[in-house]
Amino acid sequence: MKIKKIIPILEWLPNYTSARFKGDFIAGITVGIILIPQGIAYALIAGLPPIYGLYSALVPQIMYAIFGSSRQVAIGPVAMDSLIVAAGVSTLALTGTDSYIEIAILLALIVGAIQLLMGIFRLGFIVNFLSKPVISGFTSAAAIIIGVNQFRNLLGVDFIRSNQIRDVAIDIFYNIKELHVSTTIIGVTAAIIIIILRKVNKKIPNALLVVILGIVAIKYFGTSFEGVAIIKEIPSGLPSFGVPEIDIDQLKELLPIALTLVLVGFLETISIGKSLESKQDEYRIRPNQELVALGIGNMVGSLFKAYPSTSSFSRSAINQESGGTTGVSALVSVGMVIFTLLFLTPVFYFLPKAVLAAIIIVAVFGLVDVKEGIHLWKTNNLDFWLLFSTFIATLFLGIEYGIFAGVGLSIIILIFRTSKPYIAVLGAVPDSNFYKNSERFCDVILEDDILVIRFDAQLFFANASYFRDNLDELADKKGDALKLIVIDAESINRVDSTGADMLMDRVNYYKKKGVTFYFAGVKGPVRDSLFRAGILNIVDINHFFMSIFTAVKFYKTGDREHQKKYAEYIHHTYK
Repeated sequence: MKIKKIIPILEWLPNYTSARFKGDFIAGITVGIILIPQGIAYALIAGLPPIYGLYSALVPQIMYAIFGSSRQVAIGPVAMDSLIVAAGVSTLALTGTDSYIEIAILLALIVGAIQLLMGIFRLGFIVNFLSKPVISGFTSAAAIIIGVNQFRNLLGVDFIRSNQIRDVAIDIFYNIKELHVSTTIIGVTAAIIIIILRKVNKKIPNALLVVILGIVAIKYFGTSFEGVAIIKEIPSGLPSFGVPEIDIDQLKELLPIALTLVLVGFLETISIGKSLESKQDEYRIRPNQELVALGIGNMVGSLFKAYPSTSSFSRSAINQESGGTTGVSALVSVGMVIFTLLFLTPVFYFLPKAVLAAIIIVAVFGLVDVKEGIHLWKTNNLDFWLLFSTFIATLFLGIEYGIFAGVGLSIIILIFRTSKPYIAVLGAVPDSNFYKNSERFCDVILEDDILVIRFDAQLFFANASYFRDNLDELADKKGDALKLIVIDAESINRVDSTGADMLMDRVNYYKKKGVTFYFAGVKGPVRDSLFRAGILNIVDINHFFMSIFTAVKFYKTGDREHQKKYAEYIHHTYK
């Protein structure tokens, strides 16, 4: 059983039936048809020769089919990772040179090693620090950056490449007049055809169709489209085995970009995997296993000339919609790429770069999530500004800084929310045993001599002072009439030593003022912490109650029958 968790293919392959093969085969063919032109296009984004996009669609897919916990996620080159590769590697080598290619392949090895180690040491929880607004803001900005960077191929103008939108936008503004008419016509026409076909039926292989049309247009009507940049020769054959040359200084320089790729790639894979998981009940995504699968895919892929790869939103969705249910569909896609590398690369000689730019632009602009921004503006202002800040940071500072800005902001907001949680003053609901928030319900009964408060968070070093200050402020409002403070601890799930010390300090402080402390609804683990801290030295054990109602009843009448009956549940603790 343990070996099946490490190698998930062993969970489904022994029970694989011919009935599944039809769906997997059709899905694999469909994804392969889309993957081949996308792979060529995304390699250009990364600043690499087109063949490397196809190399990156081979080994990583095979490794993921073996080790991935999702059976439908499609792995390979993607637009966002390709732009991040270009942003990082272009600072170390000239685009398109042998040195540039070697560094991009080395980057895949580094990314894979980090992902594998994270998976082995079960660090998949790190993704929890990237909230949905951060992901949405980052993805939307990255999509715009990728799209705008492709205007150079779409319009036939040698605009600068940059992952900072202002630099590209300024260059486009000053040089747009130099656009190449024939290139622009081909690129814009291809984009329009893709958009129309997507609206007609998403299953139509629009990318493949515009690639065929582009090749035909240049090959047979090339005189009408003079000066249009084309792919030209793509080498035939499979990638050879080779270990990337490791340079310690380069490793240090590549580490920030590698960490960005690790986070982004893992996020994409988990997001896609969870989405596909919800549509079936045969398997469950295991985040740490996904890290292992991505890590092995990138590491082994780098030995066969692949640059960093991860899961694709569009291809994964198409794989599932086309009937793919297992990793066999990925293996079919690999077969198509192998066939293309061996026999079909000459076909792409006349493929216009403007067509590839159109494929990329339409694909990535679909990732700009305007609806999420509008939704958050209406429902949660703090999350909206988190999305907006991540979006702006990514757009104007660059992709690698944007993701870390998002993580930093998420952590800051987490700290802010836990350091200043909600505190409610509770009042008795007339003719009942319940107590409710007095700010929400104006008809609840508030008594002058009793203060009942609820603290909606763990009580620890970051918010202990906040709790104390609010408690003192609420007690001061009651004045000398106050005789009892009841802490409704039902929402407190943890107390650390700082929180326990603060509580005991307040108990002693109010005891001197003639005010008694009661605790209601204390959870077992919290009770354990308080008892170990020594709170029973200053608080009678009978001042712990099952509910606020029984606490107030005891204060008013001295009736302890309910408490005696359930003493075991109220006072029980692990020593």
